[in-house]
Amino acid sequence: MGMPSAKAAIIENPPAGRLLEPLYVPSATRAPFATRPAYSRGRLYPEPESATRTCYQRDRDRILHSTAFRRLKHKTQVFVQSEGDYYRTRMTHSLEVAQIARTAARVLALDEDLAETLALAHDLGHTPFGHAGEEALAAASADIGGFDHNAHALRLVAKLEHRYAGFDGLNLTWETLEGLVKHNGPIFPPVPAPIAGFDARWPLDLATWPGLEAQIAALADDIAYLTHDIDDGLRAGLFAIDDLAKAPLAGAPVEAIRKRHGKLEPSRFIGELVRTLIGAMVGDLLAETGKNLSQMQPGSTADVRSAGRATAGFSPPMEGEAQALKQFLFARMYRHVRVMSSMNKAKMVVEELFRALSHDPSLLPADWAAGCGEAGDAATARIVRDYIAGMTDRFALQEYRRIFDKEIAL
Repeated sequence: MGMPSAKAAIIENPPAGRLLEPLYVPSATRAPFATRPAYSRGRLYPEPESATRTCYQRDRDRILHSTAFRRLKHKTQVFVQSEGDYYRTRMTHSLEVAQIARTAARVLALDEDLAETLALAHDLGHTPFGHAGEEALAAASADIGGFDHNAHALRLVAKLEHRYAGFDGLNLTWETLEGLVKHNGPIFPPVPAPIAGFDARWPLDLATWPGLEAQIAALADDIAYLTHDIDDGLRAGLFAIDDLAKAPLAGAPVEAIRKRHGKLEPSRFIGELVRTLIGAMVGDLLAETGKNLSQMQPGSTADVRSAGRATAGFSPPMEGEAQALKQFLFARMYRHVRVMSSMNKAKMVVEELFRALSHDPSLLPADWAAGCGEAGDAATARIVRDYIAGMTDRFALQEYRRIFDKEIAL
């Protein structure tokens, strides 16, 4: 790919007093523009380094063991849980993103653990019921700044997780927090309040691009959801293989599989199609990113951050095809009457929960109610927003039944 030689590395100055990378870290195999554990900017609350894991491995493990990650098992990706156990949830989606991100990071000689960490964490802040729940919570809490899932993910890992005696949150490294907040690129004003507040305390360089591991994780997210939404949409009967034969990006692989294998049972056909699409998109990502690296010649992670543009990306033809496929899925799946019927009911659940809990905080669990102010005030509304955002789909429905004494079927 014409990447810079590791011998030519220009690495950011390590913080005073930090140790060099331990022997078990294969630093010699990393590209000079990879993020390196030994030169991490550290943690907000200083901790001793591990003798057996790098700082990014520890971040990954903290996310895997977090309450927020476990809740992703029962949070909607596209289909609510009542549709069946087969379809992707936020957790299974995150695991697929992590696999793709780690593979791409290995080929590009990046820090695989950081790429995996960011992939696993990228959806932590999502509400119950997917994007419909986020839209409803944002609208219901507009008077207190609304809701943004990236900003809420930062609140979770920096404050709301209570696993350690010495501090709130998970005390993740600066690089993980930066990548979590900025994986889709620089953040310019207006900056969501949770991000702005944390940035004032520990600057995340919001106006720059993140490291390459974060950029790869964001693109792995696109690859994962486009391909597994095709899988779920076909199995749910929202569109057929014949429809995909005319769809952007998917059309040529559909015809190639038919020509090569003839008639296949649906599950085999879907498997062939999904792996073909993932392979094509990952291959394009690696080729285009390699070309960018050859042109830009970054000698350090600092060069990636200050490049003024993304380093990782799809080629223009692939980007155009991927965007067109998103439009196909938007029309045929995300706005399908069956999906919209459930999502409209889900929005109503979130809106009514927010209204009821804000006006009567005694309905909250005691530990949540203890932090509330007067009914209906901003402090109470913020606590209610956090409480609802952390709910799983089924817990939101349970709370709705408890508070309103009625069932609602999605």
